[in-house]
Amino acid sequence: MKKVLILAIALATSAISTQTFAQKTKMVGGAAMYPTKNIVENAVNSKDHTTLVAAVKAAGLVATLQSAGPFTVFAPTNAAFDKLPAGTVATLLKPENKATLAKILTYHVLPGKYSSADIKQAIAKGKGTAEFTTVSGGKIWIMKKGNMIMLKDEKGAMANITIADVFQSNGIIHVIDAVVTPK
Repeated sequence: MKKVLILAIALATSAISTQTFAQKTKMVGGAAMYPTKNIVENAVNSKDHTTLVAAVKAAGLVATLQSAGPFTVFAPTNAAFDKLPAGTVATLLKPENKATLAKILTYHVLPGKYSSADIKQAIAKGKGTAEFTTVSGGKIWIMKKGNMIMLKDEKGAMANITIADVFQSNGIIHVIDAVVTPK
């Protein structure tokens, strides 16, 4: 009887773990983003984030984003980078612009792990707007407009979170539709 009970408990625990894992795994850019992999391991598989991955490599941030973190990354899509003025991405990817590129990319990163629920709670506490300090040291403001969560950068430009809560082993990714930039 004990063996049957132990087996039943083990199977139930396994089913719950599998269900939780499946709930946290999201599709981004045609690829599954697994909560057991780190930010870089997942991002390299998204066809919608090839520009971001190339920029992270050019800025020398791969090791940082593979570290324990935790980090919250607001990940612009390729289409978001395409909205920048012509030639901007190519210029930023040049070795002589590595520091500028790193500052822009780390402006998209918060120290700590903030789910959409955490962000919404901070927005409520801030009476409609939550202010965060990014890894680059800049400020970013996050607010709700209808059902959308939006970011506002130091220049006043806005980005929408299009896919929230992409859990990683070292943090969380929120996909955004525009590149945000510091002053």
